[in-house]
Parts: sequence; structure tokens; C-alpha cells
Amino acid sequence: MNGTVLIVDDERTLARAVKAFLLESGYEAEIAPDAEQALGLLETLRPDVVFSDVRLPGMDGIELLRRIREFDPSIPVVIMTAYGTIEGAVEAVKLGAFDYLKKPVDLEELKLLADRAREHFQLRQELSYYRRRAAGDVPFAGVVGESPSMRAVLDQARQIAALDETPPVLIIGETGTGKGLVARTIHGGSRRASKPFIEVNCTALPATLMEAELFGHERGAFTDAKESRMGLFEAAEGGFLLLDEVGDVELSLQGKLLKAVEDRTVRRVGGIRDRKIDVRILAATNRDLERESQRERFRRDLYFRLAVILLRLPPLRERGQDVLTLAQHFLQRFSAKYAKPVERIDPRSHELLLAYPWPGNVRELSHVIERAVLWSRGPTLQIEPLSLEVPPDNSAALDDSAQPASSRPAGMDLEQWERSLIEQALREADGNQTRAAQHLGISRDTLRYRLKKYGL
Repeated sequence: MNGTVLIVDDERTLARAVKAFLLESGYEAEIAPDAEQALGLLETLRPDVVFSDVRLPGMDGIELLRRIREFDPSIPVVIMTAYGTIEGAVEAVKLGAFDYLKKPVDLEELKLLADRAREHFQLRQELSYYRRRAAGDVPFAGVVGESPSMRAVLDQARQIAALDETPPVLIIGETGTGKGLVARTIHGGSRRASKPFIEVNCTALPATLMEAELFGHERGAFTDAKESRMGLFEAAEGGFLLLDEVGDVELSLQGKLLKAVEDRTVRRVGGIRDRKIDVRILAATNRDLERESQRERFRRDLYFRLAVILLRLPPLRERGQDVLTLAQHFLQRFSAKYAKPVERIDPRSHELLLAYPWPGNVRELSHVIERAVLWSRGPTLQIEPLSLEVPPDNSAALDDSAQPASSRPAGMDLEQWERSLIEQALREADGNQTRAAQHLGISRDTLRYRLKKYGL
């Protein structure tokens, strides 16, 4: 697809002719009959070029130009004008319009202007990216961690971000390991950093709404479809789309998702034509999708298409001293947020933080430090506000005279061990989920997710 054009003109016949011509030329095009509607479309449409008549009902084209430049000065605006209002078009160019086009419109000239404006827009975006990169404004500094496992992940993420043509990337890891953050850093470190990053929570979207949300719908496609609407694939045009918890997508929808990823086309609900998309696909999951595909709970062909590049995030318990680095990072963040004078963590707390298994990973650590900062008094965060209890097999790590213990009993795999911790916490809390979550040092939502995961 060449890009997206917004046509702002109250002459419906002309506007429709321009739209039809641009669609045939490989552009996506939408029409707004006045400036107010055009401004309402800017956020969702994110046009590469705007063609606007200088004379519009209500707000005129010159004022619309000013408003578009306030919204995003990099969007090229071409003013269309009749012979008698040429002075207004010249004034528009002085105010920042990309160019002007005389009416009656020559469609070939219009397409040439659209091509030039789109190329100009892309060059400005790339220049902005390289300037930020030269200034050292790269996003990977936002991922905290120096352990070998995290350094390896970040090296892989940098290589992925540097690719001009990024194949689908599947980011796997337990809940709370930072899959979304790594996805955003890949986008932010790429040449598409100035383009959209759209995150789709596949767990939060009901199956009945997911198809329309992802692929869009045409007017009248279903009862509440009062007007056509683009989907999230189209909204991410030129940028990245993250399918978070992609393992939760219903089997009935996975075939259409496969087509979108493989063919780079989408068809809106109720639509009759495919629309080309230029979107880089990232997916994230805490499930073993290969095993799910073997059990026919996830399409095998979709799994292999999404996992062209596989990025594994280590759980926090395997990241060693990163726990303390992250704890200090969160301490500084929440001390500033709540205006608390907490500057350091008591050394006695270090052993507790390192010994605790962190079933909720980095997200859980963030919540624990936030709560501890709120309850702390003075410049040092003491051990009590952390409210952490280490499982018996980890308690030896808190004894200076003892050898460090392993994270879980020998012979027990990770899922069995995590399940046993949850069962123990529930027994001690007499089945009260809130108290069990507090005992584990995780949120109630995290506990409920784990209960569902293990069928408890």
C-alpha cells in the first residue's frame, strides 16, 4: 500500500472521484466533508497526506492547516483551490502547506503530488529517527538488567530492530517478565519508531468483538455498525502491531489471523475486498504454543508463522543480581512518584530479595517495592515493609552460615513447584484468595490467573 490520504472537500462528486482514483493507484483514502470531521479522523487515520479545499463550510482550509500542524507538523497538507482563490493557496504555502493544487483537479497531477508528499513525509520521519539515534536516544536503556541472560535478549532485540524487513517475532516468557516492554524497545529502536505501535491484549478482547477490532468492519456489517471503521491492523500501518497473549485467540479466528500475517492483507467484517497492509508483527505469550499446537489448541501453521524469530525472556529468579538492580530502579521511581525520602535498601533486605522466587517476576517486584516505599519511614527501606516470606526450601539462603539453596526442590519442574506454593498459600489462608495473594506477595489478579492456569 502506498499510504493513506485524507480528502477534505464538501464537493462530494469531486471527493468521491479523487478517492476512487487514489484507491486504484494503491492508496487508502477517506473523505471528510468539513474541517471538524477531518480533525476527528486524524488520530485514528494517521494520514500520510491531506488534500483540503481552501473553502470549507465552517472552519476554512487555512485554519484546518494550522490545526493539523499543531497536531503533527510532519503531515503534508496540499491545498486545493479554484482560480479565484489562488492568493489563499499561496498564503497557505507560506503557513506551511506542502503545495497547492488548482481546480478543476487533474487526477494525474494529484497523484504525483501525493507521491511527492508521501516521500517527503517518510524522509522527515527517517531523518528524525537518525537524529535521535545520533543523540543516543535509543530505547534499550529502558530495559534494566545486566545478567548474561538479559544481555543476550537485548543483543537479539537490537539485531531485530536493525532489520529493514522484520519477520514476525514471537516473544515468550512467564507473566510479568517484561514481554511488552521488550516489544516496545524493538519498535523504538527500529526505523519505524515514528510510526504507530499498537498493542492488542488478546485476553481482554471478547471473542465476539476481536475480529472487528483486529480487522475493522464496514457500515451495516452488524447491528451496531453505524459507520465503517478500520481495524487495529490498519491503524498500525507502517509501524508495529503487538498481539499480546496471542495464545488466547480463539481457534475460529486463527485462520484469518494467519492470512493477515502471511499475505499482509486484511478484509474488514462485511467487506468484499482485501486491503494491503505494511505492518510488522510481534506476538507475545506465556504459553508453550508448540505444545498447545500439538494438542490442537493452537493452529500449528500459525505458530510456525509467528515464531520465525523466537525471543525467550528469562524469569526474574534466573537473573541473579538483576533483582537488586531492578529493586533500586523501582525504589527511585516510586520515591519520586510519592515524594517519599527513601534512598536506599537495607542490606539485610538484599538476601531476602535474592532468595524469594518471584512467581510474578518483574511486575511483582515492582508492586512489592511500590508498597514498601509507601509504608517506609526514613531514607532506608527496611526488611519489614517488603512483606515477603521465602518458601522453606529457600530459607537457607537467608542464613549467613548456610550454602545457597536452589530455587526449587530437586526433581520438581517449575510448574509443579509454583503450583505447590499456591496450594500451600491457599491452605494457610483457609481458601481466602486475597490473603493467599498477600502471603505470596503478588496481586489478587495474578493469583486468579495462576489458579485458572493450574485448574485450582
